[in-house]
Amino acid sequence: MIYRKLGQSELQVSAITFGAWAIGGFMWGGSDEKDAIQAIQKGFDMGVTTIDTAPIYGMGLSEELVGKAIQGQREKFQIMTKFGIKWQEAGNQQQFSSQKDYEQLMEQIYLSAKKEVIMRECEDSLRRLNTDYIDYYQHHRPAEDAPISEVMEALEKLQDQGKIRAAGVSNYSLEQMTEANRHLQVQANQLPYSMVKRDIENKIIPWVLQNKRSVIAYSPLQRGVLTGKYTPGHQLKEGDHRKSSRFFQTENIRKINAFLAKLEPIATRHQASLAQLVLNWTLHQPGITVVLAGARNPLQVEENARAADIQLSEQEVGTINTHLEKLELDLS
Repeated sequence: MIYRKLGQSELQVSAITFGAWAIGGFMWGGSDEKDAIQAIQKGFDMGVTTIDTAPIYGMGLSEELVGKAIQGQREKFQIMTKFGIKWQEAGNQQQFSSQKDYEQLMEQIYLSAKKEVIMRECEDSLRRLNTDYIDYYQHHRPAEDAPISEVMEALEKLQDQGKIRAAGVSNYSLEQMTEANRHLQVQANQLPYSMVKRDIENKIIPWVLQNKRSVIAYSPLQRGVLTGKYTPGHQLKEGDHRKSSRFFQTENIRKINAFLAKLEPIATRHQASLAQLVLNWTLHQPGITVVLAGARNPLQVEENARAADIQLSEQEVGTINTHLEKLELDLS
């Protein structure tokens, strides 16, 4: 495993980080507690010491599962969690069993980033995670009910109290991240980034490189479509948010699979899967410090972790980039 410094903090994280969204079940068609806990523990055995979660992932369930998985060895892990996406307390992950339940829960979700809300959310996360500190605390998504200065004030207070070790943001624009850094040293911005979604390379990546900050890349496999395991017409489970994704439309899946087929010889040469090859490529893009890779069971997390071990030659990287430049998707 590769370990990297997050921004200008003292926090060392595993470059492949366990993305704990899917184990929360909500928006992913359900979850299995035993598999989730075993996946986190298997990840640790493979060197994946960093876990990224959030309260909204399963309405608290993901954080609770992470807390159970790391019990007795908290100091060996780096825990990243978030704040700012709330839900009405009537919402309950266990009620999620149909499309109707999914739609009802979505209606209960809202954004809030007032200082008192952040302070309370931190306490709730600490309780669910069964810990007294969070290694890296992130504003999940910009909100309109509080200025960025107030958000940063809350984070600074939590740092002073020792409840968080480092602070960051997620889904912030360049302008928002620049504003945040006027008030507090924000170490990273967690953003969607993959072979087929690279818009942050235009403005955010240059700023990150210049200011020695980090990007935590989420959805590096574009919610799974870059694994090559999906075929045109594949039926996703009820309640799976990917049903509405343009990347999962029939023609785009066909084009992506054709692109991935051209990478097969490289993957085969390294005894790697296409997913591992894609994760490795992403991991070595400028400005990308961490790649989040979700897993629901031990086999998936083992495959993700091994992606860091691949040693691509310059020629192989060039070949991948050449094929990638020719890939044109309809995302309108």
